[in-house]
Amino acid sequence: MRYSRWFAVLAAAMLAAGGVSAGYADTTASADTTAELPSSFQWSSTGPLIGPKPDATHDAVSFKDPSVVRYEGEWLVYGTTASESGGWNLVYTHFSDWSQASSAPHYYLDQSAVGSGYRAAPQVFYFEPQGKWYLVYQTGVPSYSTTDDPSDPSSWSEPRNLMDSMPDIVADNIGDGHWVDFWVTCDAAMCYLFSSDDNGHLYRAETTLGEFPYGFGDTQIAVWDTPEDLFEASNVYKVEGTGKYLLLVEAIGSDGRRWFRSWTSDSIDGFWNRLADTEQNPFARSNNVTFPGGEWTADISHGELIRSGVDQTMTIDPCQLRFLYQGMDPEASGDYSQLPYQLGLLSQTNSSC
Repeated sequence: MRYSRWFAVLAAAMLAAGGVSAGYADTTASADTTAELPSSFQWSSTGPLIGPKPDATHDAVSFKDPSVVRYEGEWLVYGTTASESGGWNLVYTHFSDWSQASSAPHYYLDQSAVGSGYRAAPQVFYFEPQGKWYLVYQTGVPSYSTTDDPSDPSSWSEPRNLMDSMPDIVADNIGDGHWVDFWVTCDAAMCYLFSSDDNGHLYRAETTLGEFPYGFGDTQIAVWDTPEDLFEASNVYKVEGTGKYLLLVEAIGSDGRRWFRSWTSDSIDGFWNRLADTEQNPFARSNNVTFPGGEWTADISHGELIRSGVDQTMTIDPCQLRFLYQGMDPEASGDYSQLPYQLGLLSQTNSSC
């Protein structure tokens, strides 16, 4: 048994016994940095680029939870939309340049074999060992569809499950939370499935590269903190040319606004060291973002970094960080499903490269 797994098992047991208040992430040490990733970040944001587009059969009120790849000269963006009745659906749009994003057509995936019902928080990537594209999303459990062409949203297969039921360790720690926001990333030997519970726990399950998408098990608590400080929307990326991995997790600030914390590690299943993870020094929050066109959002919520490739390693170029995120009018309020989220794009302005 690898040391990191032993530590996670021990830590989970201590947490359940009430003996640990901070988790399998370093929440006390100073920031861990690399030459390519700075210890603090500054960003500039566009205005809203992609918003809801209702049609005759879809009374959409938001476009949120984006996943994005560059494919054959176009940006392909998959996301979540909510209806006026509170139902969730997956949605797709595509365009060659970000200046075209607001005018691009939308396709609702309930028109495909993905079907209707609860579908949310997609992640799109190319699984190179099989030569197939995957769309991972939540249906209550982690589900996926496949296609040979991600630019044809009608071609996705019907949902299948990565895991058929909630692992015991999640059930034991979830409290009044929800098992959400599934994220897959792989190294040369293993694939890992991350998820959150809205109760301060980030989970990691694993399977071999050869078994994927089957065999996910050995679920561990990878990181924990308070429910507000470790909320949901986790992303894990390979940082190109550094031997490092970057973890992002959404938090709820002291002002109730959404923002992102960050950590780094030498391995996906390793120890996560703090990078920029406080409200004063965030990965991305309204206080380290400028809005040249006017501050249209106070929330930097569920998003995804622009990747340098499209495959299962989820690799990013640390010299060209851009983050597609959801935001909304700061005056908006009401039921979560009815919040008018739109997508904006952050560009890092203090690259160390």
